[in-house]
Amino acid sequence: MNTNDKTPASRLFSNHDLLILILPLVLEQTLAITVGMADTMMVSNAGEAAVSGVSLVDMFNNLIFAILSALSTGGAVVTAHFLGAKKQKEACHSVMQLIVSSLLLTLAGTVLVLAARYSIIRLFFGSIEEDVFQAAVLYMTISAFSYPFLAVYNATAAIFRVMNRTGVTLKVSIVMNLINVVGNAIGIFVLHAGVVGVAVPSLISRVFAAAVLYVLLRNPQLEIHIDRGRFRFDMSLIRRIYYIGIPSGIENGIFQLGRVVVVSIISGFGTVQIAANGVANSLDAMGVIGGQAMNLAMITVIGRCVGAGDEGQVRYYTRKLTLCTYGLTFLFCGFILLFLDPILSLYGLSGETTALAAILVRIHDGMAMFLWPMAFTFPNMLRACNDVRYTMGISIFSMCLFRIGLSLLLGQHMGYGAIGVWIGMVVDWIFRVLCFFLRYRQGTWRRTAGLEA
Repeated sequence: MNTNDKTPASRLFSNHDLLILILPLVLEQTLAITVGMADTMMVSNAGEAAVSGVSLVDMFNNLIFAILSALSTGGAVVTAHFLGAKKQKEACHSVMQLIVSSLLLTLAGTVLVLAARYSIIRLFFGSIEEDVFQAAVLYMTISAFSYPFLAVYNATAAIFRVMNRTGVTLKVSIVMNLINVVGNAIGIFVLHAGVVGVAVPSLISRVFAAAVLYVLLRNPQLEIHIDRGRFRFDMSLIRRIYYIGIPSGIENGIFQLGRVVVVSIISGFGTVQIAANGVANSLDAMGVIGGQAMNLAMITVIGRCVGAGDEGQVRYYTRKLTLCTYGLTFLFCGFILLFLDPILSLYGLSGETTALAAILVRIHDGMAMFLWPMAFTFPNMLRACNDVRYTMGISIFSMCLFRIGLSLLLGQHMGYGAIGVWIGMVVDWIFRVLCFFLRYRQGTWRRTAGLEA
């Protein structure tokens, strides 16, 4: 183990390596968000019932996607450890263990969702109008069939990121999103297929992306590839993947559920507050595009450093990537704040709604520039060091106490509405920053990462 920073020549990642890793991730996140906004605009042409049903189910889908992403993160950390330790054979062996274990869990989840879809919609969204309910059921049914393919896509994409081949995932993502956008346009404007015209292209695009990345990963010339030998379950390796993936999945799932609860709280504040909150959320997602990309980069880089048994490089790249995240967050949030008024004018909102949306965006992006990287990107360093139970506990506690608790207290009981909800969000960030920074200073992650002498 080496506790000193390496010289530039001996570091695992050069500045060029980091650029090759990070730039495609930023472009991929930007593409996903902009395509999502385009999809929403197109779906609105299918009628109010269709757009309402799709938007409601998408909130549930985000929960599923977060859990699948966490499972792939578990596999990425384990594989990165092997690669950093120069154990290529073990790294290759871990690939199919990740794909198969993720796929089996997702298939079970898909069957459960299909069997209980009526109850799920009633449970999550209460009593909604019949046409909205039927649209939501139809969209959830088709969406559920895409979950297994999304699991394979997430798992294979995570492996390519571990190899610092994010350009591959970017290219596949571009084609996948083109299929989705073009398919939506045909389904809505040409075939007038409503919800089906939106759901089927998403399914096709995910099947395509999963198949392409799986086939590409079978190339034996890659440093990590799918072992073509007969598959056998390696329960010890699967347990290592689940050790990271399951706590992260619980954390992500609770976080998304908390967001659903917060939205339900805001829904009681009236149309102006609901609309302002929705617009602000879409702009806020753009503000943290860089941070979302760096979340993935942190897992890859720190995981490789942990595998190499080099504490000095763990510390060095943690500082460097956190500073990079701050730079990107200042860039994206600063752009939105600078041009906020002309951006909001594109939405055609009422004066009251526009004014409230502007306040919410300024709260989010203004504070995000100082807090978001430490609250959300920095803890991925701890996750890459196997310190996942701590991050899960802090995230769940903070979500319940501050994000939800203060939303009820400030927003509902004290009458501050959506502004009170967003103040609660900022307090949640502050608490996370303090806890994660103190955990880093304590050095507990050195033991969970196996870096202690």
